[in-house]
Amino acid sequence: MAVFIGGAWPYANGSLHLGHIAALLPGDILARYYRLKGEKVLYVSGSDCNGTPISIRANAEGVSVKEIADRFHTEFVVSFLRLGFSYDLYTRTDGSFHHEVVREVFLKLLDNGFIYKKDVEQTYCEFDERFLPDRFVEGICPNCGSQARGDQCDNCGSILDPLDLFNRTCKLCGNEPTVRKTEHFYFKLSAFQAELDQYVASAKAAGRWRENAIHQSERYLREGLRDRAASRDLANGVGIPVRGYEEKKVYVWIEAVTGYYSASQEWAALNRTNFAEFWNEETVAYYVHGKDNIPFHTIIWPAILMGINKEKAMPTHVISNEYLTLEKRKLSTSQNWAVWVPDILDRYHPDSVRYFLTANAPESRDADFSWREFIYSHNSELLGAYGNFVNRTLKFIEKSYGGVVPSAEINMELKRDVAELYSIIGKKIENGHFKEAIETIFNFIRQANKYFDDEKPWIQVKEDEAACERTMATCTYIIANLSQLLSPFLPFSSEDVQAILKLKKPEWKEIEIESLTLASVKPLFDRIDTGQIETEVERLVRQSSVK
Repeated sequence: MAVFIGGAWPYANGSLHLGHIAALLPGDILARYYRLKGEKVLYVSGSDCNGTPISIRANAEGVSVKEIADRFHTEFVVSFLRLGFSYDLYTRTDGSFHHEVVREVFLKLLDNGFIYKKDVEQTYCEFDERFLPDRFVEGICPNCGSQARGDQCDNCGSILDPLDLFNRTCKLCGNEPTVRKTEHFYFKLSAFQAELDQYVASAKAAGRWRENAIHQSERYLREGLRDRAASRDLANGVGIPVRGYEEKKVYVWIEAVTGYYSASQEWAALNRTNFAEFWNEETVAYYVHGKDNIPFHTIIWPAILMGINKEKAMPTHVISNEYLTLEKRKLSTSQNWAVWVPDILDRYHPDSVRYFLTANAPESRDADFSWREFIYSHNSELLGAYGNFVNRTLKFIEKSYGGVVPSAEINMELKRDVAELYSIIGKKIENGHFKEAIETIFNFIRQANKYFDDEKPWIQVKEDEAACERTMATCTYIIANLSQLLSPFLPFSSEDVQAILKLKKPEWKEIEIESLTLASVKPLFDRIDTGQIETEVERLVRQSSVK
């Protein structure tokens, strides 16, 4: 089976924060799980280095767009590496390979009659003497009355045109833009209404999309699909491959989602292989993103695929998280109310971040990150439940058996439970229920701790040596299997356990332990002083302009 996993492309205009990671982490869990199963996996993403957000940052700092894109792309690569993200390719949209594929897609849509030219009215700033990209226009959303950008309202999720906004202003100078006529290319999205109605209905029946993806997609379809601009007057991006229009750029909503397709081809070129097996009707295709990106993955990208005759390679699974809030407030990059990824990784274990954002994932509703809950979950779950079980078992073996795991019969009830866990957890991961999956594993860890306590090996070793050997063999068997079951979620500590037990390459199936001699046993996690809670909250408030 071929499994394609596409993670959303973060804009390279600022550091990653925990909201980004909460939305993207499911992609890595899926990739690691399917690789353990032995499936063929292609997991791709990259930095979105084109479009307006980077231009805004570059203008503000008085530097080139390339300087901003290079700075944050490099930071993203390092951050994802430190978090254990296992992309097969993490690329960028300002590369020549991506540009070439986007131009090919644009021309294919044009040849197939799904792109046409049209005279339109567009916002123009008289002060800056330029047509304004959609994100350079701000105003009031006509649907919900919230402050919105010209391309989308983050509050209600509506896809907008700048001319839809009330009280429009130019983001660059603050003046009210005028409206001028210009010529642009348009994508005939309306032509795909019937096919997309059927596609979304079948996705709903299959139960492979998150509820928010179904609801948003149904809403767009109910309102009726409208043709959308396919080109824009931008400083950076992919030039329109039509004579006389080279200065215009392919609109980012076409260009960015095409990144999944271009990254697949780039990966294949780098590895001298064929990408086609990941883009056909047999492929299981996961798209992982936040809810603000839903329509681009469930309506627009499928329409593009249909338009270039790739309708057999449609998204099969949509993993769209809700938002992550911070200390009960909405994350705000402009007010610096955020926990930045490079910063948190300087002070905390990457598995602590991965654990919290999985166990408290915003899968069906918004979830909150608080420093109190983060530190208490680390101390009570990672350290207190899992780390403690591993450490006290293996330290006991080190002390009482010279580091050699006893060869003895495994408790049959626990053995049966472990074998069943692979199937239970596997199904939950495949269906996008990562929170339930890790909760199920930690419930079993608590059961394993109870078994250790009930058996009392510190007494058995003196009074019933055979029973003690069975207890230690069983606990080590559990630990070996936990290192595999937790590997998609907690890769770093899983590797540590596998190194102590000298295990071979992990797989997604029950592992039987044989004669084992432990490597040096070290704690998986350190306790975090709860005084850090106040320190971190004070740091957050101090860095922020939130009052």
